[in-house]
Amino acid sequence: MYQIDFNHPVSVYFVGIGGCGMSSLARMLSDAGFRVSGSDRSRSAYTDMLEAAGITVFYGQRAENITDAIDCAVYTSAVPKDSPEFQALHEKNIPCMTRAELMGQIMKHYDTPVAVSGTHGKTTTTSMICEILLKAGMDPTISVGAILRSIGGNFRLGRSGCFVAEADEYTNSFLHFFPKIGIILNIEEDHPDFFQDLADIRRSFRKFAQLLPADGCLIINDAIPNREEITDGLPCRIITCGTGPESDYYFRDLSYDETGCPSFLLCSPGRDPRRLSLQVRGEHNVCNALAAMALADLLSVEPAVSSEALHEYRGAARRFEYKGTVGGVTVIDDFAHHPTEIAATLKAAANYPHKTLWCVFQPHTYTRTKALLKDFARALTLADQIVLADIYPSREPVSLGVTLGISSRILQQEIQALGKTCYYFPTFDEIENFLLENCIKGDLLITMGAGDVLKIGENLLGN
Repeated sequence: MYQIDFNHPVSVYFVGIGGCGMSSLARMLSDAGFRVSGSDRSRSAYTDMLEAAGITVFYGQRAENITDAIDCAVYTSAVPKDSPEFQALHEKNIPCMTRAELMGQIMKHYDTPVAVSGTHGKTTTTSMICEILLKAGMDPTISVGAILRSIGGNFRLGRSGCFVAEADEYTNSFLHFFPKIGIILNIEEDHPDFFQDLADIRRSFRKFAQLLPADGCLIINDAIPNREEITDGLPCRIITCGTGPESDYYFRDLSYDETGCPSFLLCSPGRDPRRLSLQVRGEHNVCNALAAMALADLLSVEPAVSSEALHEYRGAARRFEYKGTVGGVTVIDDFAHHPTEIAATLKAAANYPHKTLWCVFQPHTYTRTKALLKDFARALTLADQIVLADIYPSREPVSLGVTLGISSRILQQEIQALGKTCYYFPTFDEIENFLLENCIKGDLLITMGAGDVLKIGENLLGN
């Protein structure tokens, strides 16, 4: 495999540079002196940031984008291998590596690489850690899966030996990493287009945990079923987080303020209980905060500093993000695209002031919708009113929906079978018109999903 040498920067081309993870790595190499360019299908907030940083972005993946001046290329699984750019790279014998392989190589250059994994909560927990380390003056390098206000994007190049990055399990990407500290927030069934079943996913997380060296540490959620299957026999230190005193880090006396933000006592080894108040909602974020605090203590951050940083943290983009108010209707956007995430977000919304809770959900990928159909239906019934958009195919061909016999109409029928009213419209225009006619002052509207469903709220707000 081609090896990146930070002492000898070269020309690197990113196939699919506009992805969240890819854009972060592109910025990292560019700031380190590499000549970076790349391509994507269309403009986005990420490509705008890349171009503002002086990185050349081609829109449309064409063979002529690949020149002899390119020394190596980086790609993601979202880009088909029969694309013109891949063919041109092969014809020119330009070495290629995956995004995960590049991330792993970068990790080797840091004394304390931290990898944050889990089916849910990676971005929020990484963001919390980022805020803590910045406030502590530790000057970390950060790669996170959303835009953070505090760093002006999804990437920050620090000058210390601390590097914190999300570790994605999809296609076993995180098995290419070289972490010294690992975090496992949760393990649930997901990505049915790659993993065979839950047991297959658990095997991958076990392999991820085995990457940690003897002088490293694993911070893990104690609530993971049969957690010992993941941790038994590991040579590294194990720190557990949970909801009761059997865990190293746990919370008690949980309460919510009038806007649904939680406050709790953090209990941890060798310390008096600490009162923490968050400005992000939901018990799931309390659990994310436990992992962030455990890491902060491990890195010897002063408790008062980490507590204050968490209190000041207001969330990442697309994580229960307040978008605005129109006609007295509060519009929130959330990235939730798995039943557990949907349930957590809607439970958090229940504590937010509102009359009627509206959820506009856009399912993400046909395989996930098919595999978790009944779970999606049950989770969505936590909303008062449900509106469905068409499935966002992402990396999957549209024809796959027909082959699998899955659609948003099928999900609508599942929800209706549970006794809940559910609406479906094939276009965003129809959804927006329906909401304008039916949402009233005091209602809470959440656009939800990993696709482009956020445009509905932004259009309603006139953004």
